[in-house]
Amino acid sequence: MGKAAFIHQDLIEDCKRGSDRARFQLYQLYSKAMFNVCYRIMNNREDAEDMLQEVFLQAFTKLDHFRYESGFGTWVKTIAIRTCINAIKKRKLDLVYCEEIYDQGPSEEKADETELTVDKVLKAMKKLPEGGRIVFSLYLLEGYDHGEIAQIMGITESTSKSQYMRAKRRVQDILSNEQMQTA
Repeated sequence: MGKAAFIHQDLIEDCKRGSDRARFQLYQLYSKAMFNVCYRIMNNREDAEDMLQEVFLQAFTKLDHFRYESGFGTWVKTIAIRTCINAIKKRKLDLVYCEEIYDQGPSEEKADETELTVDKVLKAMKKLPEGGRIVFSLYLLEGYDHGEIAQIMGITESTSKSQYMRAKRRVQDILSNEQMQTA
């Protein structure tokens, strides 16, 4: 067990004993990061806010199951990702994955010329189809590997890999096109 597993242990134990003050403190510590996770998956503020509330409700309800095998933030992030993906699945929307990108992707020279900023990449991600956006976000921003993504989303590992590559190319295309429009 690493040191991270014991961060905020006193607060967590107070929460388990029913302390609203401790719950509020944990919420304050983790809500911004979890909102960002929810926002990247849900792709709009209102849904992300709803999911954030659901995530913490579930976390506090299931807190007795938290065994300090990972950090609290990692545990809550897992709940956030699964809650968002389940909400999307409940809408009965098929996840739309990135279409096959045909031979004409941006050349390496064009990709290198594009001035990348986190803000530009996040804006470009919003334009991706839902399934590709989620895979891209889970892999690039949340640090999950393709095996974990496959398990979370109920897809194959090869689908996760191909969706990531297609989403990455699509983001590069979007950024390249935006740069050409502003040049």
